[in-house]
Amino acid sequence: MQKNYSEKIYPIRYALISVYDKTGIIEFVTDLHKRNIKIIATEGTANLLIASGIPVLEVAKYTKFPEILNGRVKTLHPKIHGGILYRRGKDNYLIKDYKILPIDMIVVNFYPFEQKIFNKHCLVEDAIENLDIGGPTMLSSAAKNYEFVSIITKDTDYESILNELDANNNSLTLDTRLKLAIKAFKYLATYHNTIANYFNELTLPLYDHGEQNNSTITNNLPQTININFIKKQNMLYGENSHQSAAFYVQEFVDEKYSSNFSNLQGKTLSYNNMIDIDTALECLKEFVEPTCVIVKHANPCSVATSNSIYSAYSIAYKSDPISAFGGVIAFNCELDQYTVSLILECQFVEVIIVPSVTKTALKIISEKKKIRLILYNQWKNNIPKLDIKNINGGLLVQEHNSKTVDMNQLSVVTKIKPSKKELQDAMFCWKVSKFVKSNAIVCARDKTTIGIGAGQMSRIDAVKIANMKAKNAGLHTKNAVIASDAFFPFRDSIDFAATVMDVSCIIQPGGSIRDREIIEAANEHNIAMIFTNIRNFRH
Repeated sequence: MQKNYSEKIYPIRYALISVYDKTGIIEFVTDLHKRNIKIIATEGTANLLIASGIPVLEVAKYTKFPEILNGRVKTLHPKIHGGILYRRGKDNYLIKDYKILPIDMIVVNFYPFEQKIFNKHCLVEDAIENLDIGGPTMLSSAAKNYEFVSIITKDTDYESILNELDANNNSLTLDTRLKLAIKAFKYLATYHNTIANYFNELTLPLYDHGEQNNSTITNNLPQTININFIKKQNMLYGENSHQSAAFYVQEFVDEKYSSNFSNLQGKTLSYNNMIDIDTALECLKEFVEPTCVIVKHANPCSVATSNSIYSAYSIAYKSDPISAFGGVIAFNCELDQYTVSLILECQFVEVIIVPSVTKTALKIISEKKKIRLILYNQWKNNIPKLDIKNINGGLLVQEHNSKTVDMNQLSVVTKIKPSKKELQDAMFCWKVSKFVKSNAIVCARDKTTIGIGAGQMSRIDAVKIANMKAKNAGLHTKNAVIASDAFFPFRDSIDFAATVMDVSCIIQPGGSIRDREIIEAANEHNIAMIFTNIRNFRH
């Protein structure tokens, strides 16, 4: 049964400071000193504070025991942990007998283990030296004794703590102490999870033996996954309006490695908006030239690359104006006044997401207050990602599909060879197919999609839908290129693409037991066929 502590006032007499990240610490401790709170600090922190004119009792002088083992042992001492853990009013005699100072507040953050291991050149011995022992131990002690002790781990809490000290005669409420303890336990858990994950990855078996094709399957996935996420933003609603939803981010990850974006204007984002935004951004990563991606219901409905985002949007919109209605529009270049004016003239849009926006464009779009305008940071690809899906009974985890194909890896398997232009369009199609729900068919010409068939149970139906999309938009498919995210199981798709659509080139992974039949069909229709030997399923 939970113990109900009664609210009591415990003025803070001594604060112990031991921080690696010293952001704002001089100002904060100066304000504590002004409130007659005495300061104890470890050597590095103490030197900084003393140099700033703040009276400090150094831990080693207080315990009469020096920091040893090159700083590995600093605060692991009974006079430190006794001062934190003793029960006020119950253990006072012990504190008095052993001349232990009452430590009523600790301000602690840890060695930067996570930032250290982000460096791909980090050696194991360097990682080990950045394992904090004293800090986490003090944090555990203080959080256990939160009834009497306040714990601060984030500089963002400094201001609110000072305000409450002023309002409560140098004390914090029990509710605040409990909330600070919860933050401390989360901070501690995340830190230890990061350490566990790091060492877990070091000890992964090189190979896990699978039964597929009686062969050895390389599997570098961790044996355990320990990740802490914190809520960053409530969503407007989930997939449906009766479902609550929120966006969570991994806690304590360096911002330069996270996928931060900011909402400049518009309504709160919904769960579905976030899915579409993620799909659009992932697709954009494939392209360097000015590109527009329009996403609807987690599928790209049109993608175009051109010499400007104005041109890219114009031709992307024309390739499927019906599906673009109410979609997410994403660009990999700055949004200008001409492009935003064209968007507002052409369609209703839910979300526009860009890396930057001109002042004039921002002024124009601000008149449409319901449109969500999102700025995103340019991506970093130096951290491997896991895709995690919740299913009944557990989680499915896979490596993120970051596999790319270049021109040198392609295999031309037909008598007809693709032209240079067809090769360029084939690569464009292939990149887009990676983000279309399976079974996926992407038809394109001149680096612009002209018809996309998504999420079908049969591949021939996906081909027919791609053709229908092109016809609905008034676009012809003659001499276009088709990409398939997986192999063709039968030649019916090839026959349809040749006789009805009149395409000139097909790119696909290959790997069907009927590959020879498929290639023969392409030869019969004088179609160039390219094998990538990589599949792009997206479920």
